[in-house]
Amino acid sequence: MKLFLTDRNLYRVKKGQTLALVAETFGLSPRLLAEENGLSAEISEGQILKIPAPCGNLYTVRGGESKELLCGSAENFRRKNGTKRLYVGQTVLI
Repeated sequence: MKLFLTDRNLYRVKKGQTLALVAETFGLSPRLLAEENGLSAEISEGQILKIPAPCGNLYTVRGGESKELLCGSAENFRRKNGTKRLYVGQTVLI
């Protein structure tokens, strides 16, 4: 039986792909993609992922930056990135 996906917001994981690679391909943070799909482990070949519409640009956090500076408020940061945590080197949506 073949599975045909009609929703363009769905993606089937290909062999060798990681969560980070798929997230980067779609312009998302890995945490947001994991949260959107309820993931607690690495993805596997054939798995179907829901791809949320990107709501910003990917950015790598530098020292001294805050959630408020990057997204306007801590709540906006959490909503866009699926986490309350912020650390230097993290890739986030702004």
